[in-house]
Amino acid sequence: MKRGRFRLQPVLELRRTEERAAAAAAAAAMNAAADADRRATEYEAALRDSPMPRSLPAGTFVAAMVLLRTAATDASEARSLAIAQAEQAEAVRAQWTAAAQRTKALERLAERHREAQQHAMDMSEERAADDLVTGRAGRASSTGEEPAWTD
Repeated sequence: MKRGRFRLQPVLELRRTEERAAAAAAAAAMNAAADADRRATEYEAALRDSPMPRSLPAGTFVAAMVLLRTAATDASEARSLAIAQAEQAEAVRAQWTAAAQRTKALERLAERHREAQQHAMDMSEERAADDLVTGRAGRASSTGEEPAWTD
């Protein structure tokens, strides 16, 4: 019996490729988010460890306070970037999940196709075996032998 091919196989291969690309994008986004979080943590730690000036001349004190304010702004912006990167990574991960679901749906269709083909082949073999048995019974009755038992 000739086996029919799964007509959606090219679409399945495309979906698998899309899923692999989405997985790679998700991994890259997660790495970028982790790096941004690490940088923000480093900025925050550096700011926390910065000594506050106690008694300095007025010009030096103002310069130190401006420097600390700038460092605080940098730390805040780094944390905002880390949060945005984490949100972006989550969105990319959701796209990967959707791609995986589309792939899984087509894989289930392909599996059903294979099962249907196997069932058809099994039925064909069963019919061929039945034909052999029935053919022998027909030949035996035409030659005058005892008829085959049937139910």
